[in-house]
Amino acid sequence: MSTENIPLHEDSTTATSSIPRPELLPDHQLRITLRNPEEPEDYCSARERGAYLALERCLSGFKPREVISLIRASGLRGRGGAGFSTGEKWKVCAETAGSQKWLICNAGEGDHDCHRVIEGMAIAAYAVGASQGILYFRAEGAPVVARMKKALDEARQQGFLGADIKGSGFSFDIAMHYGIGSFVCGEETALIQYLEGNRCEPHVKQPFPAVRGYMGHPTLVNNIETFATVPAIINHGAEWFSSIGTDTCKGTKVLTLSGQVKNESLIEVPFGITLREIIFTIGKGMKNGKFKAALIGGSTGGVLTEQHLDLPFDYDMLEEAGVAMGPGSIQVLNENSCIPTLLKNNMEFAADESCGKCTPCRIGTKRLYEVLDKITDARGTMDDLQELRNLAQVMHETSLCGLGRNAPNLILNTIDVFWDELVEHVTTHRCVAGQCKKMATFSIDREKCIGCGLCMRNCPVAAITRTDYIAPGHKLASMAIDLDKCVKCGTCKANCKFSAISII
Repeated sequence: MSTENIPLHEDSTTATSSIPRPELLPDHQLRITLRNPEEPEDYCSARERGAYLALERCLSGFKPREVISLIRASGLRGRGGAGFSTGEKWKVCAETAGSQKWLICNAGEGDHDCHRVIEGMAIAAYAVGASQGILYFRAEGAPVVARMKKALDEARQQGFLGADIKGSGFSFDIAMHYGIGSFVCGEETALIQYLEGNRCEPHVKQPFPAVRGYMGHPTLVNNIETFATVPAIINHGAEWFSSIGTDTCKGTKVLTLSGQVKNESLIEVPFGITLREIIFTIGKGMKNGKFKAALIGGSTGGVLTEQHLDLPFDYDMLEEAGVAMGPGSIQVLNENSCIPTLLKNNMEFAADESCGKCTPCRIGTKRLYEVLDKITDARGTMDDLQELRNLAQVMHETSLCGLGRNAPNLILNTIDVFWDELVEHVTTHRCVAGQCKKMATFSIDREKCIGCGLCMRNCPVAAITRTDYIAPGHKLASMAIDLDKCVKCGTCKANCKFSAISII
């Protein structure tokens, strides 16, 4: 059906035209799905902001296939990381025959407007013919869970969940599932396995969950951000939504901005914004030091450097740069960030989160961590760098699910970008960032040292003693480090109040 034939704002009982469209904020954010910090969370306040008007409009004026046509026309892509067309996924589920259909929202730790999420789930359920939904939160999302429970109760009391919603003949309700904080549950087949009471393990996606999913029934799985975006598309139209973003990525993306930026926060930005705007406008610039790189997508992503600061931020542009959007996180790094240490920490996380079902991921993550631990411990060789590249490539090509395939991405992306830093670690055993303790040599600047003795009192191996030298303007003799005794723990540097101790 052509989207030109879909009615807009004609029903005065669902006065969607009165709902103000989100506008670009001064810091370049555009909040379509996120809950604004100043907004109250009760039903009455949510209703004043237009909650459930989109659902009422769908039930009274749209056929399910018309809703799907509208979502397809909007260009909405799933916000869970893969960026697959939301409308196409809905269409497959709707066209699959089944006596019962399910809808699953992978909420993770998402902090979105609760009533907006519920409304989006109900609209999706109406479109695909699902009568029951499951809202899954990870254990870390406890604060959000309480708000969501309250919102679900309010939605039922107001008749937006349950049997025969608003006399439409459509019935739909949502059950909450509050479970383990397993990273692999972000993969939809693994999540379904877990919700069915099995181990959280993925399986080959044939057939896809939209055809055969939860308990063997057709199942629509989207993440919380995707569902939270749906009501705005219904209220303001596909043309409006598709006018935001880039040619291939429409709308906005919620991102976690952290690391060495002054304004660490949860943000929502239109696709196409640059990394420079995100870091230096929204993030208000560097907290400490100079910009070195930005880690995109966490442990399964990659790094962007200064040459990428003006790259339009969307799924396809990031992919061309060798980086995956992943869960939507940006960790800003300065010159004191050690790349091999970053790789080691991320691979340790991947090894801990691996479900162990497939050999490439189960063994590969552990072996990659061991090689990186060797490199950061001043025991690495050039052969280790070659092994990193080879093993990461094999793991990427042969692992079963997204965790195993994407966990090596950071290594494959970084090993070329920061090749010189990696080579320096294994040839001269020097860490320019000063983060690898086994490679560090601590030195006291006797001109800066005032001789307070704080470093000497805190040294666990008595490697620091007082010299005979008194710097001009100081009253006490400066300190010196016995490098033969020093265990490179860094306690002296951490305790020095006058920046007299440095790593050379």
